Amino acid sequence: MEKKTIQINNNETIAYLEQGKGSKYLILVHGNVSSSVYFKPLLERLPDHIHVYAPDLRGFGDSSYDQPIKSLKDFADDLYLFMEKLDIPKADILGWSLGGGVVMEFAVKYPDKLDKLILLNSASHNGYPVFKKDDKNQMIIGQVYETREEMAKDPVQVLPLLMAYQTKNRDLLRTIYNMTIYTVNKPNEEDYALYIEDSLKQRNLVDVDFALASLNMGDTHNLYSEGDHSIQNIKAPTLHIWGSHDITVPESMVKANIEKINDSTYVKFDQCGHSPLVDKADQLTETILDFIK
Repeated sequence: MEKKTIQINNNETIAYLEQGKGSKYLILVHGNVSSSVYFKPLLERLPDHIHVYAPDLRGFGDSSYDQPIKSLKDFADDLYLFMEKLDIPKADILGWSLGGGVVMEFAVKYPDKLDKLILLNSASHNGYPVFKKDDKNQMIIGQVYETREEMAKDPVQVLPLLMAYQTKNRDLLRTIYNMTIYTVNKPNEEDYALYIEDSLKQRNLVDVDFALASLNMGDTHNLYSEGDHSIQNIKAPTLHIWGSHDITVPESMVKANIEKINDSTYVKFDQCGHSPLVDKADQLTETILDFIK
């Protein structure tokens, strides 16, 4: 998969995959511990008349990380600058997992650049909390980390991945993925190797984990931050897709998004984990095409 690169107007360099042509644009925004190449099964199935872009977010894959992110709004701003640089007037935009948080922030800030919104196994608009752990590594519900530095030492949700990155431990990364993402089906060996190599390039794990925990577009405090009430400003038609065997994002998070976004459609895939891209690639493609037509 050949990536292109472009420098956007904040001097970050964004790597991206591109395919198709025509005036209908679809942008795919990946999740955490991930990159654009994870969209390979979808890209292989989308028709050529849809002009598709899949960027690596800042600090992921082959994109630069010159300015550390402070919140998911920074990724949303990058996406806007990416579209401006490539003269994309308006697009349907899909966000997977963390990417769902990014594109919700985008939908609020740049509504004129968005046609339809697709939230794929998306994080909640109220953020994805990382709670402190006890001496048995169990979550202490309600106790949160004060700083990024403190969160970096979380023995369950953060430190194992940091160690895998630092030591380039592909087997550990694969084990983590098999426990959290690929709980129904596994990618084929060639694709899995491609995914892991690109994930190992991530340089922003703790910044992203803290930003995702601090995301709060809702009405109440989420223990990390006060809600800014912005979720109700999403007016775009929104498709929510979730897999019934997803153990990373609970259905309650998806339903929280549905409840707050007025023009919502919900599709649940059976026998599907956190990656419909692998578990239900054909059904996912059909569902997306039917929604954006």
